[in-house]
Amino acid sequence: MTTAPVTTRTPAESAVTLAHIMSEHDTNLYGTVHGGVVMKLIDDAAAAAAGRHAGVPAVTASVEGMSFLAPVRAGDLVTVHARVERVGRTSMHVSVAVTAERWNLTGPVTDVATARLVFVAVDAGGHPHPVPMLLPDGP
Repeated sequence: MTTAPVTTRTPAESAVTLAHIMSEHDTNLYGTVHGGVVMKLIDDAAAAAAGRHAGVPAVTASVEGMSFLAPVRAGDLVTVHARVERVGRTSMHVSVAVTAERWNLTGPVTDVATARLVFVAVDAGGHPHPVPMLLPDGP
């Protein structure tokens, strides 16, 4: 007996949260974390959310926008939240929010970056693969 493919999912069903403690190896000459390190975390979380929604691997098609809002430093606990916000036939638009908890716990959790990326679901041959429709989150 085979199961039918999932035809719909909500944003909550595919949401992903990653957390990472930043180290000195992640920093630049100014003592802040390289923007590229934060970008990699964003891409990783967004890819996981897109793949979770699609049920197959998903590849980055474009970065629609990215904003760095505050610096990240070694020792900060960075948390990356990604969720699918919109879908096409084979594509998924993913929004990402990044926060940092300062290692010394002085002050509130800080918003440090936001991003919007587009992913395409792919089959084993690397060809675009249809994705489930997106339902609104429940009440």
